[in-house]
Amino acid sequence: MTRTDSDIEASSAPLIDHLIELRTRLIWSIAGFLLAFIFCFFFAKQIFNFLVVPYQTATIWAGIHDRQVELIYTAPQEFFFTQVKIAAFGGFFIAFPLIAAQIYKFVAPGLYKEERGAFLPFLVATPLLFLLGASLVYYFFTPMVMWFFLSMEQAGTGGQAAIQLLPRVSEYLSLIMTLIFAFGLVFQLPVVATLLVRAGITSADGLASKRKYAIVLAFIAAAILTPPDPMSQIGLALPTILLYEVSIFAARMIEKRRAEKLGESET
Repeated sequence: MTRTDSDIEASSAPLIDHLIELRTRLIWSIAGFLLAFIFCFFFAKQIFNFLVVPYQTATIWAGIHDRQVELIYTAPQEFFFTQVKIAAFGGFFIAFPLIAAQIYKFVAPGLYKEERGAFLPFLVATPLLFLLGASLVYYFFTPMVMWFFLSMEQAGTGGQAAIQLLPRVSEYLSLIMTLIFAFGLVFQLPVVATLLVRAGITSADGLASKRKYAIVLAFIAAAILTPPDPMSQIGLALPTILLYEVSIFAARMIEKRRAEKLGESET
């Protein structure tokens, strides 16, 4: 069956409306990010000092808390671009609720009421789980990693050369940003798993049967996402495996509620 010119004209209006709506949501998202970027760039040094606190905690664990923490930059523009990265990273964090709200407003009109109700909790859980992963990095994992690196220092006694850790500001920022991103991404595993179960793509039994493969993949992902040291890789792999077990539990709960609803509808 061929479409007439009038059919094409009738169907073009909704497409234009969707494109206009998409443009509006993109403008709001970009504007929110730019405002957050400018705000974070203005306070970039304070934010960087906040990110150095885990390093200071590591010096206490290493028993060298009496030594002042020092970071260096070896190129004139290095610290400036470090501040730009801080502003971009912090700006995205601050603007994420606005960006997520714009995504939901664009997608929601095309969903049924029940689908909107199911989608909203995942939209709320995503930043909360990412924040939980970032908090684990900030308060425990980064101090542990930096303590591991500090333990390799060598005192200049007995004719030995003095070897002391003096990290560059850009390298330290890259390390902590990589860890935050890796843990934040891994902590989305329950969200992804429950979405797949809701969509009927997988099941709790299916996830449980793939447990041994998930353990191998957890260590592979940790090797890719973290710095090449055993502390970082094991520290990411173990929470990933734990979160996989949480995903299986959440999947069983979803299936149980689904079965209860089917039982009520049949009666």
